Formats: sequence, structure tokens, C-alpha cells
Amino acid sequence: MKLWRLARPGQLALDGEGARLHGGRYSSPGRPVVALASEAGLAVLVTLRYAMHEPDWMEAEYCLGWTVVDASPERIEPDLPREATTRWVDDWLDSRRSLLATIRSHVLPEADVVFLNPLHAAAGKVPPLVARPFRFADCLHRPPALDQFREV
Repeated sequence: MKLWRLARPGQLALDGEGARLHGGRYSSPGRPVVALASEAGLAVLVTLRYAMHEPDWMEAEYCLGWTVVDASPERIEPDLPREATTRWVDDWLDSRRSLLATIRSHVLPEADVVFLNPLHAAAGKVPPLVARPFRFADCLHRPPALDQFREV
């Protein structure tokens, strides 16, 4: 399974430290977890949702990275209330019963957010991200053919 992550340089480690310190969207503080995406576009889109409201984020340097994980994820029920999802993820992290868990993305329902448990026994075998530089300004500039398409 190829998994994607958009992160700032220096934050590419798959250690879940940010979520451990601050909590994640679906996890409580104190539990490390790495959020990845099933598609590169989802990784970019999720970050863009936040960056649109923070001008410094739009100008920041990022790295778009991927890794391949040979594991079957557990599926989180998509329509649970948020509190129930957080309890599920916290219990899953604490139990260390599987390396990966997935939930359908609310941003792009055709894709999944994939959680990696860095405390699982197999986490050390996950290859580091293969990354390339990424900047929103490089892909969100005015399209050269915009006027051509407006005339159609």
C-alpha cells in the first residue's frame, strides 16, 4: 500500500511526535500516531484546507513524500460521532493490534486517511518517506491557458 504525507522539512519522521504532543484530529494528546493519505492529492488537499487561512503556510516549504507499507489496515466505521472515533483510535493505538487503520476522508470521500501506529512492533520496518520539495505557489499559480478556456 503506497501512503502519502505532506509535511514541512524536518517533520518527515514517521514517529507521531506531533500528535503525541498536541493530539490529532482523531486521537488524544499523549498518543503518537502518524496520519497519512491513500492518495497524493488528498495529502495536499488536507494541508491546503488549513494553509488557505494562514498566508505563511501558503508560502512555506513542504515535502511531499510517500512510503510503501505491506500491511492490511483495520477499517474505522465512517459514520461514528467524532468522540466515538477518537475513542476507537485511542483504543486501537493503545492495543497495538495492527500497524494501520483507515477512515474515509471527509475532505475527499473517495480516498482514505490512513493512521500508522508508530508503537506497533512492525513500525520499525516501515521505510522512511521518499520525498520531493513541494510549494503551493508552484501549483496554484494562474494557469497559462486560463483565458483560452474562458472563451470556450
